[in-house]
Amino acid sequence: MSERAPGRAAEATPRPGWGADRVGNVIFAGVIVALGVFALVGAFSIRIPAGQVIGPQGFPFLVSAILLASGVFLLVAALRGKVAAADEGEDIDPNATTDWWTILKLVGLVVGVIVLLEILGWWMVAALLFGGAAWTLGAKKPWIAFLVGLGLGIGTQLLFGEGLGLSLPRGMAFDWWYGPGPLFG
Repeated sequence: MSERAPGRAAEATPRPGWGADRVGNVIFAGVIVALGVFALVGAFSIRIPAGQVIGPQGFPFLVSAILLASGVFLLVAALRGKVAAADEGEDIDPNATTDWWTILKLVGLVVGVIVLLEILGWWMVAALLFGGAAWTLGAKKPWIAFLVGLGLGIGTQLLFGEGLGLSLPRGMAFDWWYGPGPLFG
């Protein structure tokens, strides 16, 4: 029997037969290919505004290409029998109980995002979701997470909502401050 050195990942070696690990890898690769096809079909259904150089289809095409290529490579590797060795076990405490309070807070954050998205807009809701999730999961300085979330929310709002013309809700506060039109129009 050969032992693995601690900290080293198991290398994928060809193994004969159709064991559960090989079947699982083929199924996983099939799911990735299916997601790639789904993303590609969805990308073709996106409307392109007239006169727009970089349309909203660019990113979905990139994601679908990455999914399709990854899925095909995984499928070929699995069919050739190159699968990684199974893990010896998880690094968890089997006697630990579920922290329902944390789960309840995270579900509340998601419900809050759904309810407040049109009122506050994406940029503020992203800050609440990012910072709230960090606080819920035990961040030592949650105010930094709220600031990072605000920066990410404003950045994605300006880039995708205003720059590319995608429909991210700006919220009443954003419309009140900047007016009802796109900033880059």
